[in-house]
Amino acid sequence: MSAKNLYAFGPFRLDPVQRLLFRDGTVVSLTPKALDTLLALVENRGTLLAKDELLEKVWPGTFVEEGTLAKNVSTLRKALGEAPGGGDYIETHSKRGYRFVAEVRDVEDWPQAAPEIPPDLATSVLAAPAVRRRWHIPAAALAVVLILAGAGGGLWYRRRPAAAPANGKITLAVLPFENLSGDPAEEYFSNGLTEEMITQLGRLEPDRLRVIARTSAMQYKGAHKDARQIGAELGVDYLLEGSVRREGSRVRIAAQLIQVRDQSHQWAENYDRELRDILGVQSDVAGAIAQQIRLRLTPEGQARLERTRVVNPDAYENYLRGRFFWNKRTVEGHQKAIEYFQKAIAADPGYAQAYAGLADAYALLGSQPNNLLPRREAMDKARGAAQKALGLDDSLADAHASLGFVKMHFDWDFAGAEQEYRRAIALNPGYATAHHWYAYDLVALARLDEALAEARRAQQADPLSVIISRDVGEMLLFSGRDDEAIAQCRRTLEMNPNFEMAHWTIAWAYWRKGQSKDFFSELDLARAGDGSAQGILLAIQGKRQEVRRILAGFSRSYGSAHQIAAIYVWLGDKDRALDSLEKAYDERDGALIVLRVSPELTPINSHPRFLELERRVGVLH
Repeated sequence: MSAKNLYAFGPFRLDPVQRLLFRDGTVVSLTPKALDTLLALVENRGTLLAKDELLEKVWPGTFVEEGTLAKNVSTLRKALGEAPGGGDYIETHSKRGYRFVAEVRDVEDWPQAAPEIPPDLATSVLAAPAVRRRWHIPAAALAVVLILAGAGGGLWYRRRPAAAPANGKITLAVLPFENLSGDPAEEYFSNGLTEEMITQLGRLEPDRLRVIARTSAMQYKGAHKDARQIGAELGVDYLLEGSVRREGSRVRIAAQLIQVRDQSHQWAENYDRELRDILGVQSDVAGAIAQQIRLRLTPEGQARLERTRVVNPDAYENYLRGRFFWNKRTVEGHQKAIEYFQKAIAADPGYAQAYAGLADAYALLGSQPNNLLPRREAMDKARGAAQKALGLDDSLADAHASLGFVKMHFDWDFAGAEQEYRRAIALNPGYATAHHWYAYDLVALARLDEALAEARRAQQADPLSVIISRDVGEMLLFSGRDDEAIAQCRRTLEMNPNFEMAHWTIAWAYWRKGQSKDFFSELDLARAGDGSAQGILLAIQGKRQEVRRILAGFSRSYGSAHQIAAIYVWLGDKDRALDSLEKAYDERDGALIVLRVSPELTPINSHPRFLELERRVGVLH
């Protein structure tokens, strides 16, 4: 290929001289190493590049972990989207490497219409090396670029509120606030403040502003990455970063807004307040950001910012401690969270958010096998706490979502759950958990296309969440889109190679495709989970004695009956399998909401007892 040629694939043009990727004439924002990765793959299209070989091409002579390469590939997949006709541009071969599989053409030059230069590249274009440029800049536009490139003009410009995109949403990520206290025990406070800011900003103007969810944002805690790199990985326009220090009853917060495209500081402010005024600080920050990115707040949104309450310091600290432990997503974590939420309520009985947190903790405790609290009692407590929270403040999206979870997972009131989820999403469209749970409610309602769309909205809000990534794969599996389910779960494994649930989903996709060897291999990789995979694998191999040991080892607490049923299915003992499902029904096991589409139960899903069980659970066909 001559120096002037470009690579063309789908709507993209890759320029190896300018080292830029264009989509329909507009530059696609990529980090230098992501672009190097793409160039290496495209130049070797159709060829499987081993990971070691690709690492050497992109980082020659440097030791780099495979996880960095996987993140680059994940960034490219997000930037490229689906190839024409569906599927990915880049194919992953587990434990081996990557291959660029789309058709690539060599083209000599741009079409007659010149590509658009985005504002963030104006200065770099003017300062580019003496290579032949393909852009034709009108004289008036060039004058504007020169003015903005000047030191004084640039500073003046950056202090102006940033222009909002003409189309689509502005996307923002709140990076973890830095704990400047020097005490690791204070991490709960800085983490909690981060989460509170995400919630506050997510409610500003949902039609124009999308805020990345906590799970993805918190992955940058302690990360040494620049704004451009983080922005590319998360696909955001702005970053809010800050720090917090507490001294006695006072809290000092520093915050700044960074525009990703040129890493310019749009706004910065310091706050020194009493802890009881912390909610006012959050509203002040949210209001300043709204002004900087030119959001037009609705009267309701403006009123919400102005309607801040003084918070009881003890209640607030206990609430943040509760959220800290709830986010661990373990039985022990939920138990500690409940204790702290109850302390918050004791300090301030009118604190609606503490009741919402209590509802979240009881709901997830009741959904997990545990010996602390019977499922029925946990779910009743979750329902009561959610209703109390909404009685105090009906605008809490998390309380609506928790109430929806109880209705879906325990009451099997799928229509009632849908109302709560839709209300939660209307209040905070960026609340990934509401979208995530709603997807499973839609599965029970036999609306699989909508369920997949909802799961993808959860993923858009929380792009680095491993469980949401895998559950998008499960939605594809439920929809019969087996190849896409496998590809999605492979991407999940790039994020976390040890995530066994992804192997479980891949295994059943291979089973439906009739690829027995791959099915056994993936099921074996999933065997370290709850025991279901290992039990099914041994049952298929006819090792009945070993299967009995697996069954005997299952906990007798809530949550075992469904897994035991799946093992009996593959032992060929339909009656015991159905008996176990009846036990799951008596326990109101939440796993039964996907009874109709569970692939591991396929061999018995036409049995009259199974069909009667579906009817009683209320899942639709």
